[in-house]
Amino acid sequence: MDARLNYFANPTAGKALKYFMSAGKALKEAPLPAATQELVALRVSQINGCAVCVDMHTKEAAAAGDTAVRLNLVAAWREATVFTEAERAALAFAEEGTRVADAATGVGDEVWAHAAKHYDEDQLAALVILVSFMNAVNRLNIITQQPAGDYRPGQFH
Repeated sequence: MDARLNYFANPTAGKALKYFMSAGKALKEAPLPAATQELVALRVSQINGCAVCVDMHTKEAAAAGDTAVRLNLVAAWREATVFTEAERAALAFAEEGTRVADAATGVGDEVWAHAAKHYDEDQLAALVILVSFMNAVNRLNIITQQPAGDYRPGQFH
């Protein structure tokens, strides 16, 4: 499978994505735990069906020490016992922030309040931006049919 567009070779895409991807880099430095960031990025990408992002975030999480059991259970996190309450709050937040068309309300008050019990304001800001960022990246990759499978941990960081 070949991508419809090579973002790295196209001057317009390259110029815009240089700034866009700097936001992703800034998120890596945010106070939201790195493991939580990878779980959230993975769940958003699963929901959206973004194969290249599922590939990337599964490999990044594994390289950072997360277990295969946890990574395999992200799609069914509600029934899994391997996630902390804080991670569960972040995954619920990620789902509602991604499935806005389904709920038509975005993140509901109950899900926001649950996340706020586990994360401070800076971490909540990072969570909001991460969910939004991942939804945008997923769309960039899906629209141009970016292929998955060849990602190496650290490749874009």
